[in-house]
Amino acid sequence: MTTRTPEELSVPVRGGELAVTRWPGEGPVIIALHGITANSLAFGAAAEQLVDVDLYAPDLRGRAHSAGLPGPYGVPAHVEDIVALLDHLGLRQALLVGHSLGAFIAAVAAARHPDRFPRVVLVDGGLGFPIPAGADIDEVIESVIGPAMRRLKTTFPDREAYLALFREHPSLASHWGPLIQAYVDRDLTGEPPEMRSSCVLDAIRADGAGPLGDPETLDAIHQPQVCGTLLWAERGLMNEPQGLYDEARLAAGGLAPERITTHRVDDTNHYTILFAKNATAALAQTVHAELDRM
Repeated sequence: MTTRTPEELSVPVRGGELAVTRWPGEGPVIIALHGITANSLAFGAAAEQLVDVDLYAPDLRGRAHSAGLPGPYGVPAHVEDIVALLDHLGLRQALLVGHSLGAFIAAVAAARHPDRFPRVVLVDGGLGFPIPAGADIDEVIESVIGPAMRRLKTTFPDREAYLALFREHPSLASHWGPLIQAYVDRDLTGEPPEMRSSCVLDAIRADGAGPLGDPETLDAIHQPQVCGTLLWAERGLMNEPQGLYDEARLAAGGLAPERITTHRVDDTNHYTILFAKNATAALAQTVHAELDRM
């Protein structure tokens, strides 16, 4: 496997500069969008597989090196930022890859701008199931990503204490290594003894509301102009046997198979679908297949 050295760039967007990590390559441009409490280095392992593409992964507004960008937040704001990135690169179109929340953003971007994003790769996300009317968004987000939400409200005495939280995470412990550590380090901000996640809570709340109840976000994957592949993890966020998707849930989701192909990635959970070797190999294969269709 080839080691790739990422570089950092800043892209002018509403309210400031969007931080973007680039893994330079001679091939076509790919834009990769991370999950709700993640950052651009979530795609570090995938970049090792995708050596023949020019890979760009922004820190989404309200996270990591883009934490200083102001609201309003929400899925439409991220779509606006992605279009600004594409324009900044002087490109007409690119393949979008999105994980978790990033998959929903990718689907909305493709629905709004099919000429700019004609194909998408959705990784354990993009297909949503609305919450009951009147439900409290914070409570629902807590029920889905509880440990992550609690982490955002916690301070840590030093860097090692923060790393230990992830080293012991049931979804990551057996895959811990330099790439995951770099991903965790990018999220950490502050000074001892009050270090914390860089994620802005208002951004997490606004963004989480999209996949849970916003009609445009929920409908995007069903729009006729949205075409691509959905890769789904066998296991869940805490490595539990039930993942976000299974065959029954996908069937109930009403996806059009002529537009959205679905594939299970065996022996992965919601997080290791971006880090496990078999998962990054499957992602690379899917990316190349979608590039061929563009």
